[in-house]
Amino acid sequence: MSDSVTARPRSRAFWADLRFLLGIALIVVSVAGVWFVVAAARQTVPVFAAATTLVPGQPVEADDLRVVEVALGQLQGAYASPTTLPVGAVATRVVPAGELVPREAVGDPARARTTTVVVRSASDVPVSVVTGSAVEVWAAAPRERGTFDTPRILVGAATVASVERERSMMGSTGVAVEIVIERADVAATVAAIADGSSLSIVPTGGTRS
Repeated sequence: MSDSVTARPRSRAFWADLRFLLGIALIVVSVAGVWFVVAAARQTVPVFAAATTLVPGQPVEADDLRVVEVALGQLQGAYASPTTLPVGAVATRVVPAGELVPREAVGDPARARTTTVVVRSASDVPVSVVTGSAVEVWAAAPRERGTFDTPRILVGAATVASVERERSMMGSTGVAVEIVIERADVAATVAAIADGSSLSIVPTGGTRS
């Protein structure tokens, strides 16, 4: 009879199996996380974009907006949508045509602090002055014999709502500019128009936010 003893195979340690299972679980979680990120990036929501340039105080109507589908992720609550736009909303700042409309750019008309007035400019208005442009209004008070006092800033911060160039029978051109101003500036502006002051629209560059 042989004295040799047949060696028994060693059983695999439990911790080795557990490590293997944890590795599989980590791979599954990683793949699921990548899938979730990709799926979230592809998910779009309907929000409003400005069909035309919006200016402060302007009533926001259906023709002023268009619905676009965009992927915003966590930012979707920052933009106005068909479910969040207030009834009878007005613009509270300039939103250029084609841009998404932030929720804070539209609000309750009762809270509007601006209004519009029409100013006839004594001098021509640069072609760069368009809807949404930021401008100043300068005024020169009338003096004797058709002369005017030194010009001064009447309104330091205004936004152009529209520009209309009018050509007279004599060939001269007048410019009527509808501007959005703070209600605090209304009295001085109306008084300058009433007393025949020479008014000029001066661009300050960019758009008024």
